[in-house]
Amino acid sequence: MKFSHKDSDKVPIMVPGSNTRPAMPKFMAYLILFVSATYVVYTLKLLSSPPHNCDDNQPLFRNSRLSLPQQPNTTSLDPQPPPPRTTLLRQTTPPGRSRQLGLEHIVFGIAGSAKLWDQRKSYIKLWWRPKEMRGVVWVDSRVKTRPEEDLPAVNVSEDTTRFAYSNRQGHRSAIRISRIVSETFRTVAGRRSSSGEEEIRWFVMGDDDTVFVTDNLVRVLSKYDYREYYYVGGLSESHMQNIYFSYSMAFGGGGFAISYPLAKAVERMQDKCIQRYPGLFASDDRMQACMAELGVPLTRELGFHQYDVYGNLFGLLAAHPVAPLVSLHHLDVVEPIFPNVTQVEALQRLQIPMKLDSAGLIQQSICYDSEKKWTVSVSWGFAVQVIRGVLSPREIEMPSRTFLNWYKRADYMAYAFNTRPVARNPCQKPFVFYMSKARLDSSTNQTVSIYDRHRVPHPSCRWKMPDPADLDRVVVYKKPDPHLWDRSPRRNCCRILNSKRRSMVVDVGVCREGEISEVRT
Repeated sequence: MKFSHKDSDKVPIMVPGSNTRPAMPKFMAYLILFVSATYVVYTLKLLSSPPHNCDDNQPLFRNSRLSLPQQPNTTSLDPQPPPPRTTLLRQTTPPGRSRQLGLEHIVFGIAGSAKLWDQRKSYIKLWWRPKEMRGVVWVDSRVKTRPEEDLPAVNVSEDTTRFAYSNRQGHRSAIRISRIVSETFRTVAGRRSSSGEEEIRWFVMGDDDTVFVTDNLVRVLSKYDYREYYYVGGLSESHMQNIYFSYSMAFGGGGFAISYPLAKAVERMQDKCIQRYPGLFASDDRMQACMAELGVPLTRELGFHQYDVYGNLFGLLAAHPVAPLVSLHHLDVVEPIFPNVTQVEALQRLQIPMKLDSAGLIQQSICYDSEKKWTVSVSWGFAVQVIRGVLSPREIEMPSRTFLNWYKRADYMAYAFNTRPVARNPCQKPFVFYMSKARLDSSTNQTVSIYDRHRVPHPSCRWKMPDPADLDRVVVYKKPDPHLWDRSPRRNCCRILNSKRRSMVVDVGVCREGEISEVRT
């Protein structure tokens, strides 16, 4: 390559005999420059204008598998929100609570005994609604049934002699009862509604001496997504029972619930699971053993009551936890919940307030008569206590020990919860008023419940204050509150409206802003 001094700052030219390629003609260089400039101008124009005739419902690139979100065509100077993020996750409907749960979505499996059927079926009649519920009572042999009785179907359990049972203190009927989950599932599984949705969402197990508050059962289960694995129930009142069996076990007599997919999983593996635990005592610990193999923990709900106690349930019911009452068990063992009647008659009376306001049934409220220096505890729909002196809410919300432990030699420290003595001072023995009547006042939309004094001897008291023995009855006004458990848990508040010589009038309802349980001075 050679350059002349004159043209040293210009493009080199070919010299004959050189190895350099021939110089490009000028018209070719101009042509390439023109084409490049045209392409750049066209590209800029394309990018600055929207696609022609673009339908909002059509993808931007029709022949591509990927559809990009179209940006809004706007000349506004306001900032525009970013396009929604795309996701590869499967979009699902809201959790189970967003879908209305009803009794038609629940199937009951009830453990029964042919020997006790004629006695125990009276409990089932109290809560069973034949036109709204589905379920099966499983017995060990055939029993006589009457078509006119409003009861669930009665089936005989499958033979379980092929399963090993080696617990010397128990009975092999525990195997039969534990398999109620699987047998009930096989009986009703696969039924769907007209929309094709799974008709069954929950399986609920209980004993033939268990009474359910079914509306509250629905409220509790509505909190959980029935499409996931859930094992819902309660513990025993006896600490020793929980230690002996497991604090991770739902005690079957108090009832427990299993979501549909979990019941399906249990049905597939339960028989093999049962074979691995021949030494277990009962049916519910076998169920918990299978739950452990599936990796599903107990979701504890305080409203399922095993009632592993003896004696009088008053202390437990009068200071019920802040949770909906779901079940009552061992009703043949404890005294009737109302005095001077049979247990069935007492539970029939309890159904009066249950129909008026099931969400508030047996919920405790605490207030004070400041003038008389009385403590008042209302267990709505069940009983009212009037106590001389001022007892703190912290003390009143503890159950008083009107009952005995399942292990009769055990003392009060053998409960799985806090308790308090019946009365520390003879003057503070409570005056109890049991619910006798209840109705709904349609003009005010308030329930009116009447509580009559239980006339039993009281120790003499020298305190110089009004005597609650002068009261004959307590009248409680309360508006039904079906959405009580849709809010955060909190006791209702009560207010003394009037306290005359023979009667007291109390208002119960949602606590007002700043309202607390205290003695006003």
